[in-house]
Amino acid sequence: MYPNMSGVTIPTITPDDVQNLLSFIKQTSDDIGYKGVVIGISGGIDSAVVTKLCVDALGADRVLNVFMPSRVTPAEDYKVTKEFCNSLGTEYRVVDIQPAVDALAAVLLTGKETPLERGNISARCRMIVLYNLAKKRGYLVVGTSNLSEIMMGYFTKFGDGACDMTPLSNMYKTEVRQIASLIGIPEHIISKPPSAGLWEGQTDESDMGITYADLDRILYSLEMDRTDTQIEADTGLPREQISEIRRQVDSMEHKRLPPLRPDDFRGHPMDSNFLSNILY
Repeated sequence: MYPNMSGVTIPTITPDDVQNLLSFIKQTSDDIGYKGVVIGISGGIDSAVVTKLCVDALGADRVLNVFMPSRVTPAEDYKVTKEFCNSLGTEYRVVDIQPAVDALAAVLLTGKETPLERGNISARCRMIVLYNLAKKRGYLVVGTSNLSEIMMGYFTKFGDGACDMTPLSNMYKTEVRQIASLIGIPEHIISKPPSAGLWEGQTDESDMGITYADLDRILYSLEMDRTDTQIEADTGLPREQISEIRRQVDSMEHKRLPPLRPDDFRGHPMDSNFLSNILY
């Protein structure tokens, strides 16, 4: 089934799609031979969906959830994450990253500080925590990024973008919401405004200047190789906004690629324009 969204058809998630995700998680974990998985839990929909999928695929005893608050973390998130993990029976740990963030900020942020700089430091501190625990236990780090975030480059390199396994990487945010409903994620988590929790009042949609519903219609149309004119006609969204999303997706390609190797330069002129396009 394919629901019509103002002329754009985004696939409807089915129980078979969920089963495929469960099989992917179980097979990946078993093939690599790791004892379990560690997941950063935030109180948002993506980490909740990934946690529930891992519990269903592996069992709650093989899932470690880590809540990593900072000074700007809403108090409600403490309650939401603990209650959710308790309801599933996963191990729940809290690691306050604020001392580490403050220590690094004192060294690195010697000029004019921006929220994004401190946010990137926070995201990378969280990944240090997850990989430290994963190494100690022989666990895999499971990422929570969805396809919408990945296409937009809306993640921190070697921060929330770092992981060993990424179940939602082929699912748009609107599809993640469908999965959440299918697998029984509580409604208060599904309806919560998406936020990376990197600074006070931050939300995904305010950062990107577009709702996920509209963004996904554009991204799916790009995937279907539609032109900006066609997308405008299909969605009714402004051409300027569509063109800007296309530009952002193209400019964030470097964040989706593995580290560059010498072979990557073969056949390309070694000029400043080429290097600028792939490195920045």
